[in-house]
Amino acid sequence: MTASPTTAWFKSSYSNNSGGQCVEGTYVGLRAMAIRDSKDPSRGAFLFRAHPWKAFLDSVKRQS
Repeated sequence: MTASPTTAWFKSSYSNNSGGQCVEGTYVGLRAMAIRDSKDPSRGAFLFRAHPWKAFLDSVKRQS
């Protein structure tokens, strides 16, 4: 399961145009999420299956 080069990536709502943390994501089917650095997309992406991704997001939300 991989994100194709033509996949529609979206930036994190925490990213900004002032050199802030620039993270892009894309859904890979219904069962995974790909995440990459928008400043250097050629380095590839991390792929997370749905359950671990949801657990990560839930943990981050609890920390905020």
